[in-house]
Amino acid sequence: MDYEITPEQVKAKLDAAESFTLLDVREPWEFAAAKIEGAKLIPMGDVPSRAHQELDPEDHVVVVCHHGVRSMNVTVWLRQQGFEKAQSMRGGIDAWSRQVDGRVPMY
Repeated sequence: MDYEITPEQVKAKLDAAESFTLLDVREPWEFAAAKIEGAKLIPMGDVPSRAHQELDPEDHVVVVCHHGVRSMNVTVWLRQQGFEKAQSMRGGIDAWSRQVDGRVPMY
């Protein structure tokens, strides 16, 4: 499985009601400003202490941040922890706003 997934691929999964975890690793103020419906917020700094309690290593986990840097770092860490189906959404919520859903505010 690739380390990255495009916003369009994530939208297709949501539209098809596929089962996966959309993990937002931005800060709470960022999440309040713009979010994808159904996303679970675990700020990047909290992921190491919360991942094993709140995420299923068998799940497909799509990690989202602002532009895709934090989400890639978290994806690499999750893969090292045995979350083999973790992927980073390329371009982050910024790309989501531009390419998928213009109603999601940009910041």
